[in-house]
Amino acid sequence: MGVVVVVVVVVVVVVVVVVVVIVVVVVVVVEVVIVVVIVVVVVVVVVVVVAVKEVVIIVLIVMVVIVVAVVVLEEVVVFVVVAAAAAAVVVVVVVVVVLVVIVVLLVVVVEVVVIVVVVFVVVEVVVFVEVGVVIVVVVVVVVIEDILIVVVAVGLVVVAVVVVVVVFVLLVLGA
Repeated sequence: MGVVVVVVVVVVVVVVVVVVVIVVVVVVVVEVVIVVVIVVVVVVVVVVVVAVKEVVIIVLIVMVVIVVAVVVLEEVVVFVVVAAAAAAVVVVVVVVVVLVVIVVLLVVVVEVVVIVVVVFVVVEVVVFVEVGVVIVVVVVVVVIEDILIVVVAVGLVVVAVVVVVVVFVLLVLGA
Protein backbone atom coordinates (compact mmCIF):
# COMPACT_ATOMS: atom_id res chain seq x y z
CA MET A 1 0.00 0.00 0.00
CA GLY A 2 2.82 2.43 0.81
CA VAL A 3 4.38 1.83 -2.62
CA VAL A 4 1.09 2.71 -4.34
CA VAL A 5 0.88 5.99 -2.40
CA VAL A 6 4.47 6.87 -3.35
CA VAL A 7 3.77 6.06 -7.02
CA VAL A 8 0.57 8.15 -6.99
CA VAL A 9 2.40 11.09 -5.35
CA VAL A 10 5.25 10.85 -7.89
CA VAL A 11 2.78 10.71 -10.81
CA VAL A 12 0.85 13.72 -9.46
CA VAL A 13 4.10 15.68 -8.96
CA VAL A 14 5.28 14.80 -12.50
CA VAL A 15 1.90 15.81 -14.00
CA VAL A 16 1.93 19.10 -12.07
CA VAL A 17 5.53 19.82 -13.18
CA VAL A 18 4.67 19.02 -16.82
CA VAL A 19 1.56 21.25 -16.69
CA VAL A 20 3.56 24.10 -15.10
CA VAL A 21 6.30 23.77 -17.76
CA ILE A 22 3.69 23.79 -20.56
CA VAL A 23 1.96 26.87 -19.08
CA VAL A 24 5.31 28.70 -18.71
CA VAL A 25 6.31 27.85 -22.29
CA VAL A 26 2.92 29.03 -23.64
CA VAL A 27 3.15 32.30 -21.64
CA VAL A 28 6.71 32.94 -22.88
CA VAL A 29 5.72 32.24 -26.51
CA VAL A 30 2.68 34.55 -26.24
CA GLU A 31 4.84 37.32 -24.73
CA VAL A 32 7.43 36.95 -27.51
CA VAL A 33 4.68 37.14 -30.16
CA ILE A 34 3.22 40.25 -28.51
CA VAL A 35 6.65 41.93 -28.39
CA VAL A 36 7.31 41.09 -32.06
CA VAL A 37 3.90 42.49 -33.08
CA ILE A 38 4.54 45.70 -31.11
CA VAL A 39 7.99 46.13 -32.69
CA VAL A 40 6.59 45.59 -36.20
CA VAL A 41 3.77 48.10 -35.61
CA VAL A 42 6.22 50.70 -34.26
CA VAL A 43 8.58 50.22 -37.24
CA VAL A 44 5.69 50.56 -39.72
CA VAL A 45 4.43 53.72 -37.99
CA VAL A 46 7.92 55.26 -38.01
CA VAL A 47 8.40 54.44 -41.71
CA VAL A 48 5.00 55.96 -42.59
CA VAL A 49 5.71 59.11 -40.54
CA VAL A 50 9.12 59.59 -42.22
CA ALA A 51 7.59 59.07 -45.68
CA VAL A 52 4.79 61.58 -44.99
CA LYS A 53 7.36 64.10 -43.70
CA GLU A 54 9.36 63.80 -46.91
CA VAL A 55 6.22 64.30 -49.04
CA VAL A 56 5.30 67.42 -47.02
CA ILE A 57 8.83 68.80 -47.47
CA ILE A 58 8.65 68.20 -51.25
CA VAL A 59 5.25 69.94 -51.41
CA LEU A 60 6.64 72.90 -49.46
CA ILE A 61 9.65 73.18 -51.76
CA VAL A 62 7.31 73.20 -54.78
CA MET A 63 5.19 75.90 -53.09
CA VAL A 64 8.28 78.00 -52.43
CA VAL A 65 9.40 77.65 -56.07
CA ILE A 66 5.95 78.85 -57.17
CA VAL A 67 6.12 81.82 -54.77
CA VAL A 68 9.59 82.77 -56.06
CA ALA A 69 8.33 82.57 -59.66
CA VAL A 70 5.34 84.80 -58.84
CA VAL A 71 7.55 87.34 -57.04
CA VAL A 72 10.01 87.47 -59.95
CA LEU A 73 7.13 87.89 -62.43
CA GLU A 74 5.71 90.67 -60.28
CA GLU A 75 9.11 92.39 -60.26
CA VAL A 76 9.25 92.22 -64.06
CA VAL A 77 5.83 93.90 -64.27
CA VAL A 78 6.90 96.55 -61.74
CA PHE A 79 10.08 97.17 -63.72
CA VAL A 80 8.13 97.57 -66.99
CA VAL A 81 5.64 100.00 -65.40
CA VAL A 82 8.34 102.07 -63.71
CA ALA A 83 10.47 102.10 -66.87
CA ALA A 84 7.47 103.31 -68.93
CA ALA A 85 6.82 106.10 -66.42
CA ALA A 86 10.49 107.05 -66.51
CA ALA A 87 10.43 107.22 -70.32
CA ALA A 88 7.69 109.89 -70.05
CA VAL A 89 10.19 112.23 -68.43
CA VAL A 90 12.25 112.87 -71.56
CA VAL A 91 14.87 115.09 -69.91
CA VAL A 92 15.94 112.55 -67.28
CA VAL A 93 15.07 109.25 -68.99
CA VAL A 94 18.58 107.77 -68.86
CA VAL A 95 19.17 108.64 -65.20
CA VAL A 96 15.76 107.34 -64.09
CA VAL A 97 16.05 104.09 -66.07
CA VAL A 98 19.48 103.39 -64.58
CA LEU A 99 18.14 104.14 -61.09
CA VAL A 100 15.10 101.95 -61.72
CA VAL A 101 17.24 99.04 -62.89
CA ILE A 102 19.55 99.32 -59.88
CA VAL A 103 16.70 99.64 -57.38
CA VAL A 104 14.63 96.83 -58.91
CA LEU A 105 17.66 94.54 -59.00
CA LEU A 106 18.38 95.39 -55.36
CA VAL A 107 14.75 94.68 -54.42
CA VAL A 108 14.82 91.37 -56.31
CA VAL A 109 18.08 90.35 -54.60
CA VAL A 110 16.69 91.27 -51.17
CA GLU A 111 13.44 89.40 -51.86
CA VAL A 112 15.22 86.29 -53.12
CA VAL A 113 17.50 86.29 -50.05
CA VAL A 114 14.49 86.73 -47.75
CA ILE A 115 12.59 83.95 -49.54
CA VAL A 116 15.59 81.57 -49.43
CA VAL A 117 16.04 82.19 -45.70
CA VAL A 118 12.32 81.70 -45.13
CA VAL A 119 12.42 78.49 -47.21
CA PHE A 120 15.16 76.97 -45.07
CA VAL A 121 13.39 78.03 -41.86
CA VAL A 122 10.07 76.68 -43.14
CA VAL A 123 11.55 73.33 -44.19
CA GLU A 124 13.05 72.89 -40.71
CA VAL A 125 9.94 74.14 -38.89
CA VAL A 126 7.47 72.04 -40.92
CA VAL A 127 8.60 68.87 -39.19
CA PHE A 128 7.29 70.21 -35.88
CA VAL A 129 4.54 72.72 -36.83
CA GLU A 130 1.28 72.58 -38.80
CA VAL A 131 1.15 73.57 -42.46
CA GLY A 132 -1.01 76.60 -41.53
CA VAL A 133 2.03 78.28 -40.02
CA VAL A 134 3.86 77.86 -43.35
CA ILE A 135 1.03 79.65 -45.17
CA VAL A 136 1.17 82.52 -42.65
CA VAL A 137 4.95 82.83 -43.15
CA VAL A 138 4.54 82.98 -46.95
CA VAL A 139 1.83 85.65 -46.61
CA VAL A 140 4.09 87.68 -44.30
CA VAL A 141 6.96 87.43 -46.82
CA VAL A 142 4.69 88.64 -49.65
CA VAL A 143 3.40 91.54 -47.49
CA ILE A 144 6.97 92.55 -46.56
CA GLU A 145 7.92 92.35 -50.23
CA ASP A 146 4.99 94.61 -51.21
CA ILE A 147 5.97 97.11 -48.51
CA LEU A 148 9.50 97.13 -49.97
CA ILE A 149 8.04 97.81 -53.43
CA VAL A 150 6.04 100.78 -52.09
CA VAL A 151 9.14 102.18 -50.35
CA VAL A 152 11.20 101.77 -53.53
CA ALA A 153 8.46 103.38 -55.65
CA VAL A 154 8.24 106.38 -53.30
CA GLY A 155 12.04 106.67 -53.38
CA LEU A 156 12.03 106.62 -57.18
CA VAL A 157 9.38 109.34 -57.33
CA VAL A 158 11.43 111.50 -54.94
CA VAL A 159 14.60 110.92 -56.99
CA ALA A 160 12.77 111.72 -60.24
CA VAL A 161 11.30 114.94 -58.79
CA VAL A 162 14.71 116.02 -57.47
CA VAL A 163 16.35 115.30 -60.84
CA VAL A 164 13.64 117.23 -62.73
CA VAL A 165 13.94 120.20 -60.32
CA VAL A 166 17.74 120.19 -60.62
CA VAL A 167 17.58 120.03 -64.42
CA PHE A 168 14.94 122.79 -64.46
CA VAL A 169 17.03 125.00 -62.15
CA LEU A 170 20.14 124.38 -64.26
CA LEU A 171 18.20 125.23 -67.43
CA VAL A 172 16.80 128.42 -65.84
CA LEU A 173 20.21 129.48 -64.52
CA GLY A 174 21.84 128.62 -67.83
CA ALA A 175 19.27 130.60 -69.83
